Order: sequence, then C-alpha cells, then structure tokens
Amino acid sequence: MGRIDAICVSEIKGMRKAPVHSVDFLPDHGIQGDAHAGPWHRQVSLLAAEDIDRIHRQRLPDLSPGDFAENLIVSGLDLQTCGLGTQLRLGQDVVLRLSQIGKVCHTPCRIFYMTGECAMPSLGLFARVEQGGRVSVGDPVTCDNAVSRDLYQAVVMTVSDCHSPDKTQDAVSSAVAWILETRLQAHVYRCVTVPVEQERIEERLKHYCNGHSIDLIVIAGASPSSPEDSAARAAHKVIDGSTPWLDESMHLAAPTQASSVVSGTCTSTLIVNLPTPQKQAPEYLRIIADAVGQELMDVRGKTARCGGSEDSRDSA
Repeated sequence: MGRIDAICVSEIKGMRKAPVHSVDFLPDHGIQGDAHAGPWHRQVSLLAAEDIDRIHRQRLPDLSPGDFAENLIVSGLDLQTCGLGTQLRLGQDVVLRLSQIGKVCHTPCRIFYMTGECAMPSLGLFARVEQGGRVSVGDPVTCDNAVSRDLYQAVVMTVSDCHSPDKTQDAVSSAVAWILETRLQAHVYRCVTVPVEQERIEERLKHYCNGHSIDLIVIAGASPSSPEDSAARAAHKVIDGSTPWLDESMHLAAPTQASSVVSGTCTSTLIVNLPTPQKQAPEYLRIIADAVGQELMDVRGKTARCGGSEDSRDSA
C-alpha cells in the first residue's frame, strides 16, 4: 500500500503547483480548480516520491512539492512498473486510471527553465478520474487493477458510418481484442469506433500515436459502407516508418486486397490496417498474428518510449 505525500494544484498551466492539504476529484475532469483538469486524457499527473528524492539529492537540493507541476506525489508504490489501464484508488472513494506514460516537451517549458530539468517526460504518469471524491495528504493509495508495463498496449479501431457501433462491429472489435490478448499477450487499452471520414480517422490515429504510449493500433476499416477505404488512406497519411516484412506477410494473407494492405509505424506505434471486410477481420488477424508480434518486438527494440505533447488536449 502506498501513501499520498503531497497534493499540488495551480490555476495556470506550465507553472509550479502549490501544495494543499485536501482537494476534490471530479469524475472525468480532474482536480477541482487545477489548470490541467478538463475532458481529456491527462487530467491528473503523478510522480513517485522516491524519484523526486533522488533528483533532490543529486541535482536539485531546493526542490519542493509541485516544482514539476505534478498533482500528486505518491510513496510506497512502484509506479514505474504500472502500465496503461492500471487503476489506482486514492483514499476510500477516488479511482484513477493511468492513461499516459511520460510526455514529450518539444521545447523547454517554464518548469525546465525554473528547475533545470523536467521529470515529467521520463518519470511522469498521467491519469483520468474514473470515480470522484475528496482526498487529503496522508491518505492511502492502492492498485485496484495493476497492468504490467511489459505488456504491449493496443487500441482496436473500427470504422463506421453510424454514430454508434452496431452488433456486428461490437463482435468484431471484441474478437480482435481477444486475439491480441491471447496471441500477443497485449493489454487492449481501448476499443473505439471512428466515423468513416478520412480526416477523422487520421486525427484518431495521431492522437493514439502521440498521446498515450500505445504500441499497436489495429484498424478494422474495410466495410461495404466505405468502398473508398478511407481507413487505408488515413493510415498511409499518418505512417512515417515502413515495415516491409509485415507488409509482405499481409499481402500473402490477402492477395486480392493489396490496395488496402497498410502497415507501418508512427513514432513508436505500429499501425496495422486489416484489409478484409470487417466480419473477416478476426480470422485475417489470426493468420498474421505472429508477423505482427515479431514487428512489435522490433519496434520496441528500435524506438524509445515516448508520450504526447503538452498541447494534445484531447479525449481518451
């Protein structure tokens, strides 16, 4: 069991936060009155007390709670083993769900200039508030549902021209998720449905590639309602690194649908567009699962883990 050593808030982003004794956590919003609260995936930020103590001893002797703009300092839990989807209970009522590991600061922020470094890119964790309540310094912190950081983190994306998924898309999404969990030992962070428009699909792909430390996005995009295959074209636009061996494996598995075969990387995330009709997507994924797994191993070995930019204010 861990403990809350400090709670910090501020009304302005990018500034040091001030320690307070108690705060109210609002569901799907964050800490009441804090600048980082809102309808996005980084509502609350956390740092381990042990990491702050090390930085304090080695480089920043005048370090105080809130100097890295963190909301919570937690001791007694190994936060660096916690992966996306881990649930943390604060006190009796508040439940957080980890939604991002680290973040990228594309330019040095004010925290960097004030402290000489920023711990958030490498050590920070971010979470959404799933259940609200009041929390005070000294309250216990427990892991309700621990997800290992060693697991591949995956998003399953289905494309639809409806406002909500139908039963077929739900079944396809669940079947794809099950294959990822059983064949690749992945943790499926989210199953999402995206409108058929190419721009919307691109936006979702960029969001998960640049904002959550996701290893894999699998798109079940081909459907009778999208003959132009907007998912394949969106994936092509977002991908910035090639995976020719996986492409070849996918072509062999679906030789008649070559134009929709798309795989590649965006930053450190592997994107795979399943070229078959949605109903056939699970069976196609079973055929290429070993090739996807090998590519995931290569991507993790070649690229550093990274999170999203400071300005990526978007929903989960």
